[in-house]
Amino acid sequence: MAKRVLIADDALFMRMKLKRIVEGLGYQVVGEAANGRDAVEQYLNLRPDLVLMDITMPDMDGIAALKTIRTSDSTASVVMVTAMGQEAYVMDAIRAGAKDYVIKPFEEERVKAVLQRLVG
Repeated sequence: MAKRVLIADDALFMRMKLKRIVEGLGYQVVGEAANGRDAVEQYLNLRPDLVLMDITMPDMDGIAALKTIRTSDSTASVVMVTAMGQEAYVMDAIRAGAKDYVIKPFEEERVKAVLQRLVG
């Protein structure tokens, strides 16, 4: 059975690009969220094996969403997605429980390595 992934990014084209990479690697994208609040709600409903979460999103940013998810499920595997130059935010996310991070623009090999390491 394919591992289940939730993608959260406010940019539709980024979600589409990431979905194409993730599905191309044999994983199932079970949900997509355009903001942190929706990501939390989908996580609680779908219980995916892994979340790819943008740091900068409207309504609730990725770090707040990460903290909310980890409060309800301390074992959640959340990988932050970030643009270059946001290293301070990445460190905040790691301290809040993120398992890893991926930098935009996405490199398929990096996404593959993170997915394989965290969910097999």
